[in-house]
Amino acid sequence: MANISASDVAALRSQTGAGMMDCKKALTEAAGDMEKAVDILRKKGLSAAAKKSGRVAADGAVTALERGSRAVLLEINSETDFVAKTENFQNFCQGVAEAAVIVAPADLAALNAASFPGTGKTVAEETTNAVAKIGENIQVRRFVFFDNPKGLIASYIHGGGKIGVLVDLSTNAADNERIQELGHQLAMHVAAANPQYLCREEVPEAVVAREKEILSEKAKASGKPEKILEKIVDGQISKFFGEICLLEQQYVIDPDQKVTAVVANLAKELGVEIKLNRFVRFQLGEGIEKRVDDFAKEVADLSK
Repeated sequence: MANISASDVAALRSQTGAGMMDCKKALTEAAGDMEKAVDILRKKGLSAAAKKSGRVAADGAVTALERGSRAVLLEINSETDFVAKTENFQNFCQGVAEAAVIVAPADLAALNAASFPGTGKTVAEETTNAVAKIGENIQVRRFVFFDNPKGLIASYIHGGGKIGVLVDLSTNAADNERIQELGHQLAMHVAAANPQYLCREEVPEAVVAREKEILSEKAKASGKPEKILEKIVDGQISKFFGEICLLEQQYVIDPDQKVTAVVANLAKELGVEIKLNRFVRFQLGEGIEKRVDDFAKEVADLSK
């Protein structure tokens, strides 16, 4: 029987992230062979990962990464906020973001098939490894990739990864610090104001029609004369666009100006071209229904 030293156990734990007792058992089973012990732990980890994949992952982090003209915003979920704050999880998020910026994947399948930096494995394989290592279900949920060689992309992460934003600007002066600052401030604005569309032309007709119908019914119920109802509805629709369209929103940093005016005024002041093309905003866990366990009900069900 091989003599398993404490330093061997510590080395295996450092390499795999597994628990001390698991490492000792693996080394004993492998007769002290480090590589075999790693394989044993990986096999056990993969088995554990399969069981964990069915659990709800609604915490995690939104991560942004900029590289030259490219940028990516992605959401990776874990089961608990505690795990989301660990170095292992953060490093995994960074690696997936790096892979996305390099490969420019068209969809999640392409991202999962991409090479994870520095390991020779795919993102999907490293996700499975992360589940085994960290001990929770981890899912690369969604991402958006921007590439703009004729401008700049600004990013902003709020609340330690609770909200993330990318803003895409076209400009002939991307190196100008004032424009870079504008990009960052616009990303902060999007995080705070949560616009749904860039401009009113992007709002689906069905959304506008539904809002007009609701506003018309409210206006009729107010008892105001029929001849002014249309003007009332038109005014309220303009206010509606001002709430949901980025370019028409009041700028959070300077509420006396609309976003479109802020962009235009800086372009005029600097004598350059600036155009706000698009944006994306992720809020961690939006659309995911967290399971709430009822322990009393579970006990009652077991007793039936």
